[in-house]
Amino acid sequence: MFFITQAQQKDYKVVFDLTSKDTLAHQTAIRQMGLIARTNPDAKVELVIFGQAIGMVVADKSFVKADLLKLLELKNVSVNVCEITMQRGKIEKAQLIPGVGTVPDGIYEIITKQREGWGYIKIAQ
Repeated sequence: MFFITQAQQKDYKVVFDLTSKDTLAHQTAIRQMGLIARTNPDAKVELVIFGQAIGMVVADKSFVKADLLKLLELKNVSVNVCEITMQRGKIEKAQLIPGVGTVPDGIYEIITKQREGWGYIKIAQ
């Protein structure tokens, strides 16, 4: 008699933190998130944008708009921008790339995800 045991697999959840205005950092975030989301369709992947990175998600300013739109087509990906950052920059929700969501406070969103067991990755260039 033999037994088959299977290791219990934990949920794959990761939150990315992006504050840089550097477009190379924006491309890195999109590439890394896409790799995870496409490799593991059950993964949950979120990008939280605040500070100087806000240009990444403003439709008429983004250098990565086309790539971001492709990423947002994946059901397991979310991109959220800090509403405090939006207020400081006088940016309205209507100016964001379609599919980009908002959170009241980017830092609080990241802390909340970490408390819920999400992994954390800081994107920096």
